[in-house]
Amino acid sequence: MRVLVVEDERPLAEAVARGLRREGMAVDVAFDGLEGQEKIGITRYDVVLLDRDLPSISGDELCEEIVASAATTRVLMLTASGSVADKVDGLSRGADDYLAKPFDFPELVARVRALGRRATPATPPLLVAGDVSLDPARRTVRRAAEPVELTRKEFGVLEVLMGAGGAVVSSEELLERVWDENADPFTTTVRVTVMTLRKKLGEPGVIETVVGAGYRVPAAG
Repeated sequence: MRVLVVEDERPLAEAVARGLRREGMAVDVAFDGLEGQEKIGITRYDVVLLDRDLPSISGDELCEEIVASAATTRVLMLTASGSVADKVDGLSRGADDYLAKPFDFPELVARVRALGRRATPATPPLLVAGDVSLDPARRTVRRAAEPVELTRKEFGVLEVLMGAGGAVVSSEELLERVWDENADPFTTTVRVTVMTLRKKLGEPGVIETVVGAGYRVPAAG
């Protein structure tokens, strides 16, 4: 899941980003509305965490722009005010959810995950390919009923590939969906991650290389 945090309180923005990355999400950060607008114009995000009180461009204005663009991006508004009137006003601008500061981080994670599921085509609660099963909610992988321990990036790559329903996924798309803006697009990061993922999944191979196009996991059945 690709997430953008738009928050001008740097310590809070960086803390939220670190926490979401530990949850396996690819997270970018913008510290004002203009920077957020620029990032949204370049990258397709599943969820944007948007502070209402931003310099340069307000969170309200940015939210309305996202909604007007007809993108599948979901918006979670963050605000210092938790009054009913403020919540109604935020939601009326097109926000999908609203969370008042201070908030409990587990609640934030749960809301981001819920919005992320709404931002992408519906997928089964359990992804299955042959004898490999992946549970996105519990973040577990099994092969022939045996647990497979994966890093966050390996899990993210496998989740994208298995969720593609047998379609080919390019290295560029994997880089966009699993890593954040700090990833170097000219490195062998994706190839190396796929290589280690294949080793951990074992034989027979699950991930196919489609020369010149990317990778795929054949759909079950």
